Amino acid sequence: MSPHINWLLLLLFVVAQGIALGAGLYEQRIVVPRWMGRAGTGAPYLNDNAMRTDDTGRRFWGFVTTGPLTLLTLTSVFAAWQAQGPSQAWWLGSALLTLVERIGTFGYFIPVAICLMKAEEPPSEAACAQALRWSKLNRFRLAISGLAWLLGLFALSPPP
Repeated sequence: MSPHINWLLLLLFVVAQGIALGAGLYEQRIVVPRWMGRAGTGAPYLNDNAMRTDDTGRRFWGFVTTGPLTLLTLTSVFAAWQAQGPSQAWWLGSALLTLVERIGTFGYFIPVAICLMKAEEPPSEAACAQALRWSKLNRFRLAISGLAWLLGLFALSPPP
């Protein structure tokens, strides 16, 4: 690919990563506590009705990351692998980390979120424990996304 197309692809990839990271941080800090957490007594809870009502997967994430970021990630892995120059390693690292995050999202986070939205009423202790595990692992996923985004920003930066 031409250097101009590569630069545009990298730019779109980093912008999509930044939007996904910002939205993920917002969701983890503001939205997820409405869905799950620990009550004042310390007992875990799951508000699957709030998860179903918000339905962020279909209302937001599908349009931001499920399709666009995944497509940009796959394209970036291919393009960064073949790219030349000082930004190639940063871009490839960013794309590969994002690919790991995407695999985790499709392999674990989406299926578990769907399962939690279908939890029985009231949610079982096992469902509450699974929700807390999902939330804790989501923090790790956000850390991977943040690192991938930073690597992408380094790839966009001009060499010193």
